[in-house]
Amino acid sequence: MSYQIEPVGIIRSPYKEKFAVPRQPGLVPSARSEIVLQGEANALEAVRGLEQFSHLWLLFLFDQNLEAGWRPTVRPPRLGGNERIGVFASRATFRPNGIGMSAVELKGVRQEGSDVIIELGGVDLVDGTPIVDIKPYIPYSDSLPHAHGGFATEEPDTLDVIFLKEAARQLTGRRGEHQKAVISEVLAQDPRPAYKKGKPDDKEYAVHLFNYNVRFTVNNEQVTVTALEVTEE
Repeated sequence: MSYQIEPVGIIRSPYKEKFAVPRQPGLVPSARSEIVLQGEANALEAVRGLEQFSHLWLLFLFDQNLEAGWRPTVRPPRLGGNERIGVFASRATFRPNGIGMSAVELKGVRQEGSDVIIELGGVDLVDGTPIVDIKPYIPYSDSLPHAHGGFATEEPDTLDVIFLKEAARQLTGRRGEHQKAVISEVLAQDPRPAYKKGKPDDKEYAVHLFNYNVRFTVNNEQVTVTALEVTEE
């Protein structure tokens, strides 16, 4: 049997590409995001009572990976990117139905013209990701303090992040300070491939965040933002 799913909304986030997206929600708390509801779901009645809850479950599609198909085994970054485990023992993006889920903080609900918008805290979703369902997070049933986390029992280690002077000069004012905080928190997660970690690395990397192509290097457990190249919104 096959089923058809219509997205209920689209994510707006600072992450313009898959590279450097946090591997879990909440790791970049400064990054605000929002869902713009669409279709029949774009109605204030659909979110009535939602603000009673502090957090939400988002079900979404890994839409950028769907055409690539899925793999029965994957190599999680938390295991160094070399050890293979079953796809269902991971949160890998290449899955049989390409469905992901995230628990995220709810910041508010507003309406802009005809659009109903759900404001969120830090997410781990690329800008434009289709949301297929939204559910309230219920603490007494969804939080299991004695559960075992397998190979992901603790938050990943983070790196120090510094900006070269010219890059820092581009991030001034309230908006710039916010963008600087998000960029710092993203790069502190070390978005490079797992096999690169802990090894000498002379390569300069780049990631598209906000309207910047952020260029950076990693050396001695420190990330240096070397340049911010302005791109189109």
